[in-house]
Parts: sequence; C-alpha cells; structure tokens
Amino acid sequence: MIKRIERNSKVRKFHQAKWDEPVLFELHRPGERGILVPAAEPEVEAEVGDGLSALPASMRRETAPALPEIGQAKVLRHYLRLSQETLGSDFNVEIGQGTCTMKYIPRINEMLIRSPKMMDLHPLQDPDTVQGMLEIYHGLDLAMREISGMDRFSFQPSSGTQALFAMASIVRAYHDANGEGEKRDEIITTIFSHPSQAATAAVKGYKIITLYPDKDGFPDLEALKNAVSERTAGFVVANPEDTGIFNPRIREFTDVVHEAGGICFYDQANANGLLGIARAKEAGFDMCFFNLHKTFAAPHMCGGPATGALGVTAQLAPFLPGPVVEYDGSRYSLSGETPESIGKVRMFHGVAQTVLRSYAWIRALGPEGLLDVAKTAVLNNNYLYANILKIRGASAPYVEGGRLEQVRYSWEQLTKETGVTTEDVQRRMCDFGLHYWTSHHPYIVPQPFTLEPTESYSKEDLDEYLDALRHISQEAYENPEIVKSAPHNSTVHRIDESSFDDPKEWCITWRAYLKKTQPAGAAR
Repeated sequence: MIKRIERNSKVRKFHQAKWDEPVLFELHRPGERGILVPAAEPEVEAEVGDGLSALPASMRRETAPALPEIGQAKVLRHYLRLSQETLGSDFNVEIGQGTCTMKYIPRINEMLIRSPKMMDLHPLQDPDTVQGMLEIYHGLDLAMREISGMDRFSFQPSSGTQALFAMASIVRAYHDANGEGEKRDEIITTIFSHPSQAATAAVKGYKIITLYPDKDGFPDLEALKNAVSERTAGFVVANPEDTGIFNPRIREFTDVVHEAGGICFYDQANANGLLGIARAKEAGFDMCFFNLHKTFAAPHMCGGPATGALGVTAQLAPFLPGPVVEYDGSRYSLSGETPESIGKVRMFHGVAQTVLRSYAWIRALGPEGLLDVAKTAVLNNNYLYANILKIRGASAPYVEGGRLEQVRYSWEQLTKETGVTTEDVQRRMCDFGLHYWTSHHPYIVPQPFTLEPTESYSKEDLDEYLDALRHISQEAYENPEIVKSAPHNSTVHRIDESSFDDPKEWCITWRAYLKKTQPAGAAR
C-alpha cells in the first residue's frame, strides 16, 4: 500500500545536490580549449593591424594572463553543478535575507535588458545614438523625485554604500564651499543604522557620534540635542532603521540638526514599506538614496551591477557626481560636471540594465501599484511579526510594534534555555530549503535573525516559513543536538570563523590564494 504523504505541516523535505565541485582554476588543463578563435583575414589585418602593435608598450602584458584552459563540456557541467547548490529568491521562500529586500523580479524586465538594443550599448556612444536610453534615465529621475520629494537624482553610485560615500562627500563639499569645512568635522548617526553609514563618513575623515536608544527603544532625541554643535557636519540615519524600527518623530531629529547648521541625509536602501506613504522631503532630509537592486526590483547580482540612486534637494544639486541626464524639450544630453561637483564616484553614469529594470517596474505599477507594494509589504511583515512572537524562544527586542517592512528578531531566550544559537537555527533552516540572515557584527540584538517578507510572498509562503521556525524551536527544546549538528541535508557546512577578522588569512582572489598557500618561488 502506498503511504500517503503527510501534508498537514508545510515543512518540506529537502535534500540539496552536493558535488564537491572544484573552483574554476582547479579545472585548468594546459591545452584544453572551448573555442578556437580564428585568425583575422589578411584583408582585415591590413586595414586595422594585428590588434596589438597599436597599443603603447606600457599597456602590453609581458606574459599572457593566467586564465584557466577548459573545454566547453567541462565548463557547462561546472556551472550547472554550482547552480544545483544554490538557493535564492527564484527557488525558495527567500524572506530571510533581511535588509536586502528579496522580491520577485518580473521576467519581462529580464527580457528587456537582453534586447540587442540594450546589450550593444556602450557608455562612450554619441548621445544622439542613445536618445532612448537617456530618456529612460531621465524618466527614472523624474519618478524618483516624485517618490522622494528630492529635486535631482544621479544613478552613478553602484551600491548603497557608494551612495552613502557620495552623500558624505557632498556634505564635505557643501561645508567647504561655505568656508566651514574645517570646523564641521562630526557626523551623527544611530547604533541601529547600517554600519556603512558610519564607515563611509569615517572614510571622509569625519568623527562619528553614535546615538543609542532611549528608554522606549527609539533613537534618543535628547542625546541628539546634546550632541549637535557648531562642529556638526551632518546627520545620517535609516528609518526604518536596520532592525526594522520606525521612528515616527524623525522630523524633530532633522529639525534639530538643521538648527545647528548640519545636513541631513537618509539611507533608504530598504524603502519597501514607505512607497507612496512617506517621503524624505517631508521628513526634513536634504539627501537620500534608494537601492534599485532592493526596493525597485532589480536583482542583487552577487553584489553588482547594482545602483544606489542618489537624490538631493536643489540646494545640493550642484554637488552631485556627474554626468547627469539633461533634457531641453527636444533632446537628451549628458551634462558636464559643475565646478562644485564631487566628481565621479565610479566610471560613467550608472548601470543601464539596472536602471531599465527599475524604470519598467515603476511604469508597470504606477502610483497606486507602488502604494499597494508598501501596504502588502507592511501587512506581510506584521503577519510574520505577530506569529513569530508566539514561537517559543523568539522575541523582538527594544520596541513593541513600530515595525514596517522588516524585523530583527532574537533567539536569546532559546539560547539560554537550550544552548541552541541563532547560527545553529540558521544551519538547520538549510535542511528545509530555507535560509535566514542573522545580523551585522557586532550583534546589537542578541542571537539575532532578520526577516523581510516584501510584497512578493503569499500567506502560504509565510506559513511555510513559520512552520519551519516552529519545527526547529520544538527540536531545540526536545532534542537540541539535531539543531546543533545541522545541516543534515544541505551542502552548507559548519564554518570556522576564527580567521574572519584576520586580513592575513583572507584570499579574495585565486592569485591571492596561491600567493598565501604556495611556497615562495613556486610556479603560478
């Protein structure tokens, strides 16, 4: 008799492929070829040369690059095997990459960016040959102005962190132009804000003042009043903060900073819960940025190519990184940099494919659709929040309620009562084809896990995720070794993190790995 599969629980049985696949460079075999590139015809060579002689000697390699030599079939197997070991928002319920706004990317938009009209674009083309793409840049600029209340946008920053760095640079340039650059050397932020806010300001040479929560769990307004002075250059914050806490008194904070002569800039990397509801302008900010690769339905692409869309008020527009797209009523063009511009923060003027995806997403939804995105994201998050707080061992510290599109939860009680840590639960989730992110280090929320359901997920999806968390909580209390020894079905393994803070142990590239693992003088 065939046993019926039990479907009362949504916890899925899962077993991931495991190939023990080498890295690409280890598959190298001298002489193997995937494609034999034909030599140029004599007529072509006579016209354009051999492709090398025209290069200045200083630009020519003395030796060929050490690229792996691999046959086509081996390359195909390699990447297909890796794809079987990968989970993501197209494969599973990916609400666990909190603060990164994982959502469904419309496939029609992926088809758009693969059009030859897009694939063949080059950033050095004459503007007259790319009027359509410049119109899209300009159209996205106008949409972002409406969404934020800002007066001008640049799409040059290639990440949220780069946008934060650009904003800190604009703060510096603005105060330098007013003759106060040397005096105003302090940036104020909050402990719950993304670490990149303090880090990028520090790179610009600012001293960082950090606000901690008051007795109610919100940023301490009285501490801000005590912190501002004639040395205050600016105030940078995320709201909702990185924990998901929304500060309803944010306008009081920006007013205090403005009275002291500072600039207020806003990390809106995750704006999913605010679209059509609240804007940076009305909250008193002078600048903000949005991550197109989060809120506006462009993929992260493993860290790039992304876009941190940077918006400023008219007062700060001259300081934007250039070029930006101008429109005179009949023709689109790229502006030159103004004398006050901070200069480029990356080459050219932004990733065209990412800009097109976000433009298409906004145009498809329209104003009412964007509002529905925010309403659904907040509804999903509050449904998740209400149910997770019912799970034994789970909590959401600092503020009761007051969350919008995400929450940083805590397993502190679970750890105290069972010895199971958030990292243990994270690895056990992999056994069910799911995943969650813990938090930035150092952990401000003890034993954290951060979830952001977005508008893309159904109640059924959220229930599947919740069932997995309930199941693991029950295991932790009844048989904790199952959780502590996880994963059992996944390719994920237990990582020794002892060298994470030691740069001498880091190997960012294959070449760096060889330098650190092979004896001096060994063949590369």
